[in-house]
Amino acid sequence: MSSVPKRYEGKAKIIYPTDEPDIFLAHFKDDATAFNALKRGQIQRKGEVNCRISALLFEYLETQGIVTHYLEQTAPNQMRIRAVEIIPLEVVVRNVAAGSLCRQTGLPEGKELPAPLVEFYLKDDDLGDPLLTRDRALLLELVTPEQLEQLKDRALEIDRHLQELFAECGILLVDFKLEFGFDRDRQLRLADEISPDTCRLWNQAESDPQKRVMDKDRFRRDLGQIEAAYQQVLQRVEAVMTQKEMTH
Repeated sequence: MSSVPKRYEGKAKIIYPTDEPDIFLAHFKDDATAFNALKRGQIQRKGEVNCRISALLFEYLETQGIVTHYLEQTAPNQMRIRAVEIIPLEVVVRNVAAGSLCRQTGLPEGKELPAPLVEFYLKDDDLGDPLLTRDRALLLELVTPEQLEQLKDRALEIDRHLQELFAECGILLVDFKLEFGFDRDRQLRLADEISPDTCRLWNQAESDPQKRVMDKDRFRRDLGQIEAAYQQVLQRVEAVMTQKEMTH
């Protein structure tokens, strides 16, 4: 793909155009970043692992009625996606207290929340991706009040499906980030990726606060064994998805 001019390059993916104006190729990179790209590195085969996990999860969510930008996986680290106009909001769903929620509120890490918490962050690296109140999100005119509610409802629906799926994998879905966009018909579609880069995932069989981590926190916190953790998530998701296919 290196000879094809890229449409966009982010921290984790490169987007390439195709002969079809509404179809793009998303190439998943091995690059790893944290703390708004202040920390950089490489995770071996991360692109392939995250692409495969994302493909499996998008396919599963589609069967549950969630409309996504995903079309098909075309290579180990590449997928065909529909063109969407990305909404510059990161939608974060939290089921368990961790990360910035603990730092900003004093809640103990690992505290189960009474109900899933949905938060909106402005996608702007220069501003540090700040947390937005509902009124600030509307003040920026990024979405209408109705669209903001739709984003929240869709995020909670995705959370229900993913919590159930990851539980079958023996994994606790602590929190995760979603991105959405509108296609040419203004239909809202789940976009970006769902992977250990964008989710906090804890091994349910492990109580040690460091050993249980199966996501990018291993990179953020220099916990080591990053590749092994990502591979373990992929193996568990593949096993559960294979089992589901066999029983249907």
